[in-house]
Amino acid sequence: MSAPATSPAQAPANSRSRVLVASLIGTTIEFYDFYIYATAAVLVFPSLFFPNSDPTTALLSSFAVFGAAMVARPIGAVVFGHLGDRLGRKGTLVASLLTMGIATFLIGVLPTYEQAGWIATALLVLMRLAQGFALGGEWSGAALVATENAPKNKRALYGTFPQLGAPLGFIIGNGLFLIIGALLPSSAGADPSQPSEAFLSWGWRIPFLFSAVMVVIGLWVRMRLVEAPVFSKTREAGLVRKLPLATVFRSHWKQLLLGTFFMLATYVLFYLMTTFSLSYGRTATDAAVPGLGYSYTTFVLMMIFGVLFFAAFTLISGPLADKYGRRATLIWVTAAILVFGLVWVPLIGMGTLGVVLWLVLGFTLMGMTFGPMGALLPELFPTSVRYTGSGISYNVSSILGAAVAPFIAVALWEAADGSPWLVGVYLSSMALLTLISLLIGKETKDIALDEGETPAGSGTTADRDEAPASPVAP
Repeated sequence: MSAPATSPAQAPANSRSRVLVASLIGTTIEFYDFYIYATAAVLVFPSLFFPNSDPTTALLSSFAVFGAAMVARPIGAVVFGHLGDRLGRKGTLVASLLTMGIATFLIGVLPTYEQAGWIATALLVLMRLAQGFALGGEWSGAALVATENAPKNKRALYGTFPQLGAPLGFIIGNGLFLIIGALLPSSAGADPSQPSEAFLSWGWRIPFLFSAVMVVIGLWVRMRLVEAPVFSKTREAGLVRKLPLATVFRSHWKQLLLGTFFMLATYVLFYLMTTFSLSYGRTATDAAVPGLGYSYTTFVLMMIFGVLFFAAFTLISGPLADKYGRRATLIWVTAAILVFGLVWVPLIGMGTLGVVLWLVLGFTLMGMTFGPMGALLPELFPTSVRYTGSGISYNVSSILGAAVAPFIAVALWEAADGSPWLVGVYLSSMALLTLISLLIGKETKDIALDEGETPAGSGTTADRDEAPASPVAP
């Protein structure tokens, strides 16, 4: 949908490069912050903040704190969504990025359990909740910046740019951990899968402190944004809602439910491939609950190789979703995820080649399912409640998927005596739920985001705000 001509009452549209960079850099920073926590949750936090537990319990405790952020994300979606739908996208995005950056930096200066006891663990939980609260408002705002400024026939392509922040953040965050690990290697004779004393003492803090530099860059880019014409026209027409949350639950509850389940398989796959796999890959083969036995460096390099496919197929998914539709693309991808979960054991049983293939396939499917979500979820809701609606769907799904996925995966891994076959079945089960929701839903790629337009048969502009913005099956 081409941007309308500017007028004195309407800010000029953002340039294409400004839109793409602003939507990409913010989510890259946000996912970088989340990834470095996820890595530390596996690598150092069990021993630094839960030292009095056995290794499995400490790991589960660390994952529980990791999952706590997912509970805070819907709260962030409501708060930032309300501000974004009432006041505008730009200021809200700046606030979410600043909140995330401060919380991440403070994790880097926290005392450990040995230094402060339970207070250290409580502060870690508090900072983690702040991270989740911030990310709850970040994704939907970035997706809206991309899609509300995009031509109608390229919304899915533009929507892949905030999604691209996930693989880029992973590569930057884990790459930095690898560099620090190489500079602070384990001493001779030590377990190479375990970090060195210097790494445990202070090296792990560097990625968290470095986030401050990235946040400053992100703030500079986002401060240069102007509001999209789509939102400006809604505000000028008096369609801004006093309580967007109430409107969403009253008039768009079907979209909320569908959007939540659209994201379910994506979230489960995402955190199994990035968090559980790191635990499974570097756990010794002779441990009480055996893993693959790779060193940290070796396995993370294998993961980064897989994430390159994540990035590439995130971008590839956009044009496919624009051409064939979001629903049709995701139905096929979700069916493939279901099958993928059932072949974990045969793949991993092929040795190193099979493990690499497992990572490549998992991250390829991750890109294909994650990419179209940047357009699909915003298209479910009208402009006046789009920030709130898409944010709640995205982040409630994080509770059902991401918050419990690492925890459930470790429990299933332990129940199967070190085999990941139950974890794969769990992934397939979640993919089945997403597949059902996609079959219930209908296509959204031809929905007009601009409430100032009245597509044939859609009724008045006001009617569109009180009725579902996209068609759903009864």
